[in-house]
Amino acid sequence: MFENLSERLEQSFRMLRGQGRITEINVAETLKDVRRALLDADVNFKIAKQFTDEVREEALGQKILAAVKPGEMMVKIVHDHLASLMGEEHVEMDLKGNPSVVLIAGLQGSGKTTFAGKLASFLKKKKGRNPLLVAGDVYRPAAIDQLKIIGEQVQIPVYTEDGNKNPVKIAKAAVREARMKGFNTVIIDTAGRLAIDEEMMNEITAIKEAVTPHEILFVVDSMTGQDAVNTAKEFNERLDYDGVVLTKLDGDTRGGAALSIRSVVNKPIKFVGTGEKLDAMDVFHPKRMADRILGMGDIVSLVEKAQEQYDQEEARKLQKKIAKNQFDLTDFMSQIQQIKKMGNIKDLAAMIPGAGKALKNLDMDDDAFKGIEAIINSMTPEERSDPSLLNGSRRRRIAEGSGTTVPEVNRLVKQFGETRKMMKLMTSGKGKAMARAMGQKMPGM
Repeated sequence: MFENLSERLEQSFRMLRGQGRITEINVAETLKDVRRALLDADVNFKIAKQFTDEVREEALGQKILAAVKPGEMMVKIVHDHLASLMGEEHVEMDLKGNPSVVLIAGLQGSGKTTFAGKLASFLKKKKGRNPLLVAGDVYRPAAIDQLKIIGEQVQIPVYTEDGNKNPVKIAKAAVREARMKGFNTVIIDTAGRLAIDEEMMNEITAIKEAVTPHEILFVVDSMTGQDAVNTAKEFNERLDYDGVVLTKLDGDTRGGAALSIRSVVNKPIKFVGTGEKLDAMDVFHPKRMADRILGMGDIVSLVEKAQEQYDQEEARKLQKKIAKNQFDLTDFMSQIQQIKKMGNIKDLAAMIPGAGKALKNLDMDDDAFKGIEAIINSMTPEERSDPSLLNGSRRRRIAEGSGTTVPEVNRLVKQFGETRKMMKLMTSGKGKAMARAMGQKMPGM
């Protein structure tokens, strides 16, 4: 996401490198290129112009310290204004009701039904909620079946009424059902259309009046760019929704919708879809997204994803094994499984500052560990526990069994040995002293 914009902004900032100070001339040249980059990213022209005007005013008004390079100062100013453009701070959902009613709206094909399932799973796993999904799309063929399948996958019940084609009555009945059976969150999926029409707007407005939702979320396909922004504006005029959900952001290398929509509708972006899997959804944090756009990574989100898979008891056991130099290939495989649960490998690596640019042309997918797993699975328990047993004949057998080559097996064994040495070092007194020293120089490490 934002790949093209990130690259263009990086090129723009190069103009200021080597400059002794910020002047009207070099700022004008840089911001002219920044504005072009925003327009190429499908950002609304008025928003792009206002953005660069505000950046220019702040840049020329800065009293630059001698030690600060103009390029670095410009990056910081642009970063702060990008975060502000996208909303500054994350805005939480309103879940005060009992049950809390969440209404999902949007055009057909925007990903409403899939998002409803993702949201239900998110609220159950991370917020401790007990959600009920409601199949309110009674027009689209197989929409109800789709929601039922998603409900089964995320283990959340779906309320349906066979033969009832009145979404208003279905929504009201579902809220009553939730109240009776102890569900504290009701997520109502609604019908979409290929374009905005009066019938669609009247129906969604009627559902809103019938169930008085605590939260209305507008779901829009980010890949439609300015069309997404215009659709968001029209829906907001009728619904006055509470937040925006941008789907398919992983496929949008421009990012114009994410950069424009907040300014146009004055409503926060609350979630973004980052893939087809039901866990591929992120809470939207404007400042973190600004970090990613400018190639600064997103360490906070990376740590949060790691913590979701973190098991304290397992971590304690692993630490003891590392300290005794007993960390083996079975443990190594377990760590790979934990990493895979965190999401797409390339997306995770891009959260590390500077890594996004380095990985730009590298082909990394969810099967990046497939060969390693196959090699380890082809070993006996004794070989995983003690890699020193792996002589030439054993390595040939493992290569044949895993569909790999002997050099690939050799490479894995060598890399594992180096990893184990590093882990042993970091748990030693010397390693801990190094970690403390780094912590003093870089608070928060």
